[in-house]
Amino acid sequence: MPNLKALYTNLRIKHKMFVLISVIMIVVAVLAIVIQQYAFDFYDQEIYKQSSKALSLSSISIENELKKMEKLTFMLATDSTIQHYLRSIKSGLSDYDNYVVRLTVKERMVNIGALDKYVLSAQLYDVNDNEYAVGANSVTVFQDRLDVYKKLTSINKGGNTWIAPYSNDKSLIAAREVRSFEQLKLDYIGTLALRIDMNKLFRDLAKGMNSNDAQLIIMKKNEAVYPEASAFPIDTLSNLTGNEGYKVISYEGKKYFVTYIASTYTDWTYYTLIPFDDIFERVAKVKNTIILIFAILFIVILFIAVSFAKGITEPIERLNAKMKRVQLGNFEYTDEPNERALAMDEAGQMHRNFRIMVERINELIHENYVKQLTIRDTEFKALQAQINPHFLYNTLESINWSAKLSNQTHISQMVEALGSLLRTSINLKEPLIPLSKELDIINHYVTIQKYRFEERLDFHVDVPEKLLYCSIPKLSLQPLVENAINYGLEQMIDTCKISIHAFVEEKLLYISVEDNGPGMEETFVAQLLSGEVKTKGSGLGLKNIEERIKLLYGEAYGLSVESEPSGGTKVTLMLPYEMRDIHV
Repeated sequence: MPNLKALYTNLRIKHKMFVLISVIMIVVAVLAIVIQQYAFDFYDQEIYKQSSKALSLSSISIENELKKMEKLTFMLATDSTIQHYLRSIKSGLSDYDNYVVRLTVKERMVNIGALDKYVLSAQLYDVNDNEYAVGANSVTVFQDRLDVYKKLTSINKGGNTWIAPYSNDKSLIAAREVRSFEQLKLDYIGTLALRIDMNKLFRDLAKGMNSNDAQLIIMKKNEAVYPEASAFPIDTLSNLTGNEGYKVISYEGKKYFVTYIASTYTDWTYYTLIPFDDIFERVAKVKNTIILIFAILFIVILFIAVSFAKGITEPIERLNAKMKRVQLGNFEYTDEPNERALAMDEAGQMHRNFRIMVERINELIHENYVKQLTIRDTEFKALQAQINPHFLYNTLESINWSAKLSNQTHISQMVEALGSLLRTSINLKEPLIPLSKELDIINHYVTIQKYRFEERLDFHVDVPEKLLYCSIPKLSLQPLVENAINYGLEQMIDTCKISIHAFVEEKLLYISVEDNGPGMEETFVAQLLSGEVKTKGSGLGLKNIEERIKLLYGEAYGLSVESEPSGGTKVTLMLPYEMRDIHV
C-alpha cells in the first residue's frame, strides 16, 4: 500500500487525473450495474405478474367463448323445427321428403348461428346416420369416428360433451345427443357435433401474445382436452399447483413462460405457453443495449478525461520548460513554435505573469549592468582627476601669494575661488549634500567666470532659506550652470541672465537653472538627454545627472529640459523633498 501511494504521488498531474477519473468511473459503473440488476429483477417480476394477468384474462375470454359454443349446441339440439324434422325422419319419409327436410334443417341451423366465426362446421346426424352439415370447413366423419361421438355423448344423456382433437381433425368438438322433448319422452333422434376453430379463437383472444410459437393447452385433470397431443410434456404442467399463477419452465434447453388458470365453470385448467426468449426478447435487448451504451460512454468519458487533463497540464508543462531555461540563465522569454494561444484561466495567467516577471528581471539586469558601467566610468574619471590635493593646494597658495605681492587682486581672488571650489569638490565624499553646499560650489565657479565675462554674466539665486538644507545629489546643479554659460553666454554678445530657482510642490523639490540664451533645437535637446552629444566643460552631461538621480531615488525622478530657438533654456530637477539636519 505505501508503494502504491508513493507511485501515485510521483505520477504526473495528467496521469493522476486519469487514474482518479478511471477509479470514479469504475465505482459508478459497479454501482450502476448493481442498481440496474436490482431494477431489472424488480421489473421482470412486474412483467411476469402483468403478463400472467393478461394471459389469464385471455384464458377467461376463451372460456367464455367456449360457453357460447356450448349454448349454441343446446339451441341447435332443442330447436323445435329441427326436433320436428328429426322425429319425422325417424318415423320414415320418402326420398323427396328427405330432400326437403335436409334443406330445411340446414337452413334452420344457419339461422340459429351455426356459422359463427369460430365454428368450422356444424354437423348433425339423424337416427340413420345421415349427415346435415353447414360451414365452409366441414370434414367427412367416418363411421368409426361417428360411433365415438355417439358413445361419448350417450354418457351425458343429452348434455354437452367436449371431444378432444384427433389425428385427422385438429378442432375441439362440442357434441351432444339430440333427444326428443315431445311429451318428455327423451327419445334419441340424432347426434350434433360443433367443430370449433381453436387456433383462430386462441389468436383472437390471447391478447398481448406476439409470439407465433404461443400454445394453448386445456387439461382436464391429467388428460389433455385440447390439443390431443402436445410437444410439451403434459405431466410437467399437471405438477403446477394452485388455481392461478405463472412459472418459468425449462424444456429441452428452452425456457417457457407458463401461465395457468382453473376454470370456474368446468373442471378444466387453461395453460398458456410462450417461449421465454420471445416475450422477454425486448427486455434482454434493452439490458444488453444499456450495457453497451454504458461501455461506450465509459470509453468516451475516459477519452474526454484524458483530453481535459491534457488541456490543464499542457500549459503547466510548457511553463515548467520555460522555467528550466530561465534556471539555466536564459532570461530571454520566447514562445515555442506552433504554440497554441493560451486561455485567460489560471494557467494562462501564470504564463502571462511569468513572462512579465522574466521581462522585468531582464530589464533590471540590463539596467543594473548599464548603471554599473556608468558608476565604474564615473569612478574611473574620478580616479583620473585625483591629483594630490596637498600639491594642488600648495601650488594655488603659492600663486595666490605671488599675485598679492604683485598687487594683482583679481588674480588672487580667482585663485582663492578656484582653491575653494576644488577643496569643496574633493573633500565632499557623500553622494548627497545640502543644497547650500551645492550653491557654495556654484558661487566659487561663478566668481571665476565673472572675471572672464565681467558684466555680461548676470547670475541670481532665488532659493527660500528653509530649502537650503534639502538633500540633493552632489554636483547636480553646477554642471547645469556650466552648460548655461557654455551654450548660452558664449553664444551671445548681450548680457546673459542665469538664475537658480527652488520650490516645493506635492512633497517634491523642484530646482531649475534658467538662462535667456539663444536656446536649442528640439532634436539637439534630445541628443543631449540621450548622451549622443559630448558636453563642453566638466563632461558631466544631462544624461549622467539624470542617471545618478534615478539611481539614487528611482525611476519616478529625474530632470526635464524646456528650450526653443531664441527662447532661452530651462533645466528643472525633480527630487524628493528631504530635509537634512541643520548642523550637518
